[in-house]
Amino acid sequence: MLKNTAEAKRRSSRLGGCLICLSFLLMTAGPALTFGSEAIIETNLGSIGVELYDAQAPKTVANFLSYVSEDAYEGAIFHRVIDGFMIQTGGYLKDLSPLAEQAELVNEADAGLKNVRGTLAMARMDEIDSATRQFFINVADNPHLDHQEGSCSRADEAQRLEAAARGLVKPRTCLSFGYAVFGRVTSGMEVVDEIAKTETDIEEDFLDMPSQRIWIKQIRRP
Repeated sequence: MLKNTAEAKRRSSRLGGCLICLSFLLMTAGPALTFGSEAIIETNLGSIGVELYDAQAPKTVANFLSYVSEDAYEGAIFHRVIDGFMIQTGGYLKDLSPLAEQAELVNEADAGLKNVRGTLAMARMDEIDSATRQFFINVADNPHLDHQEGSCSRADEAQRLEAAARGLVKPRTCLSFGYAVFGRVTSGMEVVDEIAKTETDIEEDFLDMPSQRIWIKQIRRP
């Protein structure tokens, strides 16, 4: 899953109520989950309550909340929606103009959190540490998005980039580093599912754009 941004249009595409189900409670076999901050994502289809993993993904949560504190998600559309997979937002306004980005993030996908149904994770380019503001909500368990044994390291990435700079192609033999999970839905999963099931079409460079705009009115702290 790659994120769509203005750069993406030059470099291809950047991926890329129901009660809390049991999978939410068992979303990782790793460290015990610690929740801290909360937020409410208010969309034109309803509100989605989320808890954030402050302890496990501190840099990612801090980055997300910095955008929230500046109302920087206001008006952002859901620009990539795939039923049975995920819904993605945070990068574009209704006229498809890109929203300003802060610095790229250190990828915390190796914190042990899993991309299971109802979790929030950061979208990014192919590069490991390229996430900025776009995020997605998993509408299914997506283990192929997790950091795992055999995932590429930053050293592997550096070697590929060095080879590319010399005009050589170093084949990738490792798996994706993964996509950093930083929270989970605690209420409004029915809104997430409604967004996921909306009809989509191709619009400009966006392959899975909802036929009718769905957008974030505001993300606020409770």
